[in-house]
Parts: sequence; C-alpha cells; structure tokens
Amino acid sequence: MKQRILITGGTSGFGAGAALGLAKRHHVTVAGETWQQVTAFRERADADGARHLRNNLDTIKLDLLNPVDIAHGADREIDVLVLNAAVQEAGSIVDVPMDLVRRAFDINVFAHLELVRRVVPQMRQRKRGRIVWVSSQAGLYAPPFLGTYAATKHAIEAIAAVMRAELHGSKISVATINPGLYRTGFNETGAESYHQWADSIEPLVPMPPAAPIFALQHDPQSMIDAMIEVIPDGKSRYRTMEPQDAVVETKAAQELAWTISSHGIP
Repeated sequence: MKQRILITGGTSGFGAGAALGLAKRHHVTVAGETWQQVTAFRERADADGARHLRNNLDTIKLDLLNPVDIAHGADREIDVLVLNAAVQEAGSIVDVPMDLVRRAFDINVFAHLELVRRVVPQMRQRKRGRIVWVSSQAGLYAPPFLGTYAATKHAIEAIAAVMRAELHGSKISVATINPGLYRTGFNETGAESYHQWADSIEPLVPMPPAAPIFALQHDPQSMIDAMIEVIPDGKSRYRTMEPQDAVVETKAAQELAWTISSHGIP
C-alpha cells in the first residue's frame, strides 16, 4: 500500500538516501532545515535520475526550532513520521557549553516530540499510523566524548519505548532505527564543532583526535537499505541496528555496565 511518509532531516545523509529509495513506492515529504538544503536536495534528486519520481517527492523547509515550520509540517496527512534530523556536539560532558547542550536537546528531542504530538491526533482518528525514531547506537550506550549526543538519543529511546506501549491500542506502531558508525559526514561535522569552542578555552578533558575512529566507518548504503525496508513496515521488529558489529559492541557495553567499577574504565 502506498503510504505518505515525512522524513525530518531528509535532505542529506541517511534521510536523503532513504527518501529516494522510498519514493519508488511511496509518497515522501523530505524536510530540510534551510531553503538552501531544500533546493540542493531537489537538484540532487534530478542529478540522481530521480526526476521520474517527482510526483512521489515533496520537499519542504522544516526548521525544528521554528514554530511556523513545525505547524506547516504537521498540517499534512502523514501515515509514517520519520524523526531523523539531529545535531551532534562532540566534547567531554563537563566541557561542552551548556547552550549547545540545550540546543541539542531542543532539536533532537523536544522539537521532534512536539511534531509527534501534533501528528498523532490525525493518526488516531484514522486508526493507523507509524512513528519511526532514528536513534543511534549511542542511544544504548554512551561513547566517551559523545555524551551530549548520547544523552539526547537515550532520551529518544525512553520516549519511543513508552510511546510504543501507550499507543498500542490506537494501532499506531512505533520503532527505532539505531545506526552504528557510518560514513555520512555527520560524525566529521560533529567532531569539527568541538573546535568552534574548544580552541578558545582550555577544556578540562581535551578530546583526542577523531581520525582513527573515522577510519572505521562503514559505507552507509547497508543502513539506508535497512531503513527503506523498515520505515513503511508496520510489523517490523521494534529496533533495527546496523551494522552487526555495532550490535555485538553495544550488547557487550551494556553487559559491562553491570560489572564495571565506578572510578573509570578498567
């Protein structure tokens, strides 16, 4: 069945890849933060040979911190809402400036929750719908120097889990997608943001070079393929994590939390 899907942060990275794939069978509204991103995505879609999908692709500006944009995004019929937009602030949890911590929660968590609360009534009225939270591997454990980002994703995990239980009787399915370490450019910009403030102060806990971690990143296509399959599938499993080495790593980290000492990593 053809569904109407809205993807926040859909003009780049996982969101853009999933949108172009989903538009082959569904109507996809791609939401970008700025008009420049909206225009760039439209040009990319044409360059990628997706011109024939134009009837299935709608691109809108949706700055999650703009109430007008939130209202505009919610004022359309949505069968599947994909909460994909995010910002990443790298640095130790005792160093990242508090205004950046608050902004990360405002974008990653609170604005998305506001959008959900505006869309759920129409889903309840139709007695069907689907909400997909794009969380992260970092939503299930917290890597050093990604504490701010991990905290927002941990919050998303709690919200999604509760929402799944509370909306069960409304025939609204809820799922999470938890990408591991992928080469989309998102991690690089997150690390680069550290230098915007850390170069002008003396961090209490300086962040080590990120290049060795970046070298381990995977090709994002496997995650995009999984998203294309899971997003429209109301009967999918609740959590989808890729790649499989991320699943193994996450489960090991969760198990370690029961035995690790309180004074640091052994």
